[in-house]
Amino acid sequence: MKKKIGLLVITVLFLAYFLLAARTIPKQMVLVPCWLTSLESGETSQIKETAPAVADTVLPFSMGSRFGFVRRKDGHFTVNKTAKYNISLSGKHWAEYEAEPNRITIFDNTGEQYAVIENPRGYPFFLDEGGGQGRIFIIGNEQNSISELDVSGAVLWTYEFTAQLTCVDAARGLLLAGSLDGSIVVIDSNGRKVFSFEPGGSRYPVIVGCAISRDGSALALITGIDSQRFLFLEHFGAGQGDYKVVYHEFLTGSFRRPVFISFVENDHWVVFERVGGLGFYEAGSRRTTKVDLDGEINAIDQSGGQGLVFTVVSRTPDRKELAGIMLPDRILVAASFKSDDVFLGREDSQLLVGGGQKIIAFDLERK
Repeated sequence: MKKKIGLLVITVLFLAYFLLAARTIPKQMVLVPCWLTSLESGETSQIKETAPAVADTVLPFSMGSRFGFVRRKDGHFTVNKTAKYNISLSGKHWAEYEAEPNRITIFDNTGEQYAVIENPRGYPFFLDEGGGQGRIFIIGNEQNSISELDVSGAVLWTYEFTAQLTCVDAARGLLLAGSLDGSIVVIDSNGRKVFSFEPGGSRYPVIVGCAISRDGSALALITGIDSQRFLFLEHFGAGQGDYKVVYHEFLTGSFRRPVFISFVENDHWVVFERVGGLGFYEAGSRRTTKVDLDGEINAIDQSGGQGLVFTVVSRTPDRKELAGIMLPDRILVAASFKSDDVFLGREDSQLLVGGGQKIIAFDLERK
């Protein structure tokens, strides 16, 4: 009788533990091919029926000597050109220009003329495109000034810097710029300086990377050479330009070139290059992690989503590897391919990868 009671108690305890402690086994993330398109012929092969949820929008691409825009839904091009001169390309606009242009024509992502700039005295770039047509800027020939233009090509304002610019980003009507002398400046939509900062702390105080969050409330920087640091600044107070450093970290090694840094996952994370791989900063917990990657980083997903960030790494000049990283530090997807040039694009749950004059679209699915 005691044995039966003991067995019953053990059984009840086991079932209780099993029911309370059990966890759902997470589904595996897989890449499901949707379509394959050729940059040379423009022909597209549909691999599977695209989900109705995929919007009929376009993504910009630049691979080798070709650039343009490809439709997410079916892989057809709205623009597919061979570059003859310099190219400035964004999600909504593009422009091709010579070394010292007298006129620059800006086109939209369907190939229609958008604006004409007479006597630009510099080179165009396009930023701050979230929720609108975006903003047109000209960086001066000496790379120490920025002008914003309207759609007619007229100059709205010009800001002169004390040194050559090394990085620029813009969001929510604000423009963030870093320069060779180790200073950053935040400029509002009227061209007025609202914040400036010199991080210091290095033998060479150059700003090698900078990013501003989509809501303008945070700044992320890679500063200095010997030593190099990652800094994160948050907005505080009532003033538009009130930012303070809430996190900094000395990094192992130093890049002596501009480095990639971007807010992802709806501004919850920052992804940045660091020697030997990628760094990830989580704004909520104020901590960083590192993912080691064997090779040179060629492209990085700038949007994130579903807790994943993708990158393409060169193992050799013609051997690449696509890596999907589950935040904060686990490589979930790895696939090698052969190509000299690469392209990587991402929007929502769709990933575009280019190589060998082909672009293939994948749906990210959990199975």
